[in-house]
Amino acid sequence: MSKRYFPAVLERGPKKAFGVWFPDFPDCVAAGTSQEEALERAQGQLARAVVALAEKDKPLPAPTPMESIVLPKGCDFITFVAIGVEPPDISERVNVYLPKQLIAHADEMASKLGMNRSSFFGFALTQTIAGYALNPRANPRALAAALRLQKGKGGPK
Repeated sequence: MSKRYFPAVLERGPKKAFGVWFPDFPDCVAAGTSQEEALERAQGQLARAVVALAEKDKPLPAPTPMESIVLPKGCDFITFVAIGVEPPDISERVNVYLPKQLIAHADEMASKLGMNRSSFFGFALTQTIAGYALNPRANPRALAAALRLQKGKGGPK
């Protein structure tokens, strides 16, 4: 999913503080001693709020149009801003059955790359899918044969 932009309200608080709040995320607020600090913290708070929704399998709300935002009484309004956030791709546990020797090779390769097994499997799948996307006419059997050839030429054994 591509980056989504949510409206935020930047307001001036007491004692020269700045606050940011999101109409679409009522519990998501941030503050700072400067506008920049408040906006930076707001971006982090928004990212955490989006992850929390994703972890609960809840969809992101549709961004409220800025012209529809109602400011509360007493709000020392400065401006509306739109803050972007990448929706997370939450991991899911899966069980697969693979030959023990293949798992050993995967663990060895993962170690060489400084990864754990799960990260390596994700990396390998991503690379395979990306390669196939670049050449959808590629024959999966030809790919497997190429890997077997590589295995005989110093590749994984």
